Amino acid sequence: MIQSPILKVLFTFQKYRVKSLLIGGQACIIYGAAEFSRDTDFVILCETDNLTRLKQALKTLKARNIYVPPLSKAFLDKGHACHFRCYASAVKNLRIDIFSKMRGCSDFSTLWENRFTVKFPDRQKVEVIGLLDLVQGKKTQRDKDWVMLKRLVENDIYLTRKPSSKKIRWWLTVCRNPDTLIRLVKRYRGYAKHAITARPLLKAALKNKTALLQKLLLQEEKKEREKDKKYWAPLRRELERLRHKKTKSIE
Repeated sequence: MIQSPILKVLFTFQKYRVKSLLIGGQACIIYGAAEFSRDTDFVILCETDNLTRLKQALKTLKARNIYVPPLSKAFLDKGHACHFRCYASAVKNLRIDIFSKMRGCSDFSTLWENRFTVKFPDRQKVEVIGLLDLVQGKKTQRDKDWVMLKRLVENDIYLTRKPSSKKIRWWLTVCRNPDTLIRLVKRYRGYAKHAITARPLLKAALKNKTALLQKLLLQEEKKEREKDKKYWAPLRRELERLRHKKTKSIE
């Protein structure tokens, strides 16, 4: 269950009609893969009117920009995250991270189409990033994201009793547990054979070669980590320049 201070943030965003999707650890909780976090992460529609509404919501939450960069369309469009700390009594010290894009994911309009809506009493609701997009967004350099990715997929496999063809194909492309993957290809052999082109390591799963499969999964993960590292490298360099400029201005 999302903690009440976080609900305060979510409902404040709704009050000001901020077009956004809940992502990160709090979204993982929604999908049953609990991850304790005091941060609240959002991907937003990066348009002038929506940014104006976002600033109004942040003002109500007494949220102050921490770190760099400052909140602006220019920085968000590049892929930067903008970070805030709340100081309103109901949400004191809660951190909010704002993105407008996620590495490896579709643009916001597509993310919005794929969203999952959680409804509350009094017509309140929370728009959450879709599970497939959430899992894709977890392919980062961070160890904990790969643990969570695995947990999200395993949980979905466990809870889904009558999977669609689309869901089965997705499981075959994202499942990271060798034993589970071997069970999947055995149960859905036809789907697995068709998916080999997109994910060659399924050959090892079809042949029940657990050790080889584990090795190939690690290689696959390493490639994704490298992609994420390459994506963030120029953004980190720009952040360093911004930090240096800010320090110089203070001096």
